[in-house]
Amino acid sequence: MRLIRPPGVYAPQADSALLMDCLAREELGPGDRALDLCTGTGVVALAAARVGADVTAIDISRAAVAAARFNARFHGARIRIKRGDLAAPVAGERFDVVTVNPPYVPSASSRAPTRGRGRSWDAGRDGRLLLDRICRLIPSILAPHGVLLIVQSSLAGVGASLLALRREGLLPARVVARRREPFGPVMTARAGWFEERGLVAPGTRSEELVVIRTVRAGAAGAKAGTTPRPVVRPAGG
Repeated sequence: MRLIRPPGVYAPQADSALLMDCLAREELGPGDRALDLCTGTGVVALAAARVGADVTAIDISRAAVAAARFNARFHGARIRIKRGDLAAPVAGERFDVVTVNPPYVPSASSRAPTRGRGRSWDAGRDGRLLLDRICRLIPSILAPHGVLLIVQSSLAGVGASLLALRREGLLPARVVARRREPFGPVMTARAGWFEERGLVAPGTRSEELVVIRTVRAGAAGAKAGTTPRPVVRPAGG
């Protein structure tokens, strides 16, 4: 897929592809509301729009929002694109599917950068600055029976994400896809620091990317005579 990507906007990589593979297995189509957080170039939002979903995409970066808008127009996709911090621009709205490819790379700084290339991947010393916020946010934006798909690295605590989502009252989260990938330039440059922190074994120069899936339980006390929206299930599941 041809995409414009200004400097500082995350280039779709193996994590984007893994997330889109999982999205393709969901029963997503016309009438479903999809939200793509940390959209970057909008590549995952475009995948949702191709199957007819009503798509909203959000990024905090002005450059990313401009890129996503251009890419949506270029591909003839109708996507509502907003700039803001996670789901703040759609407060009060609910979505049937939420996809997220957040920054998750552990970095020496405990704070997330506010500008520059590192804004696309740096996420604090444990890689969880955005992941923990997203886990807390998800129950407020998922519709009953709605699905979350989030991709992250094994270096950022997969177990911590599974536990955090369960604490928020969602149905048990599980890893639905895995892919081992060699370190790219950023990770390679930090490999020694990762070893010192105990994030990887000595000599390790690869990470496991995972997609975590969870579902929000249906609303209790639905009105008589109404039909609940079916859970969006992976095809063949």
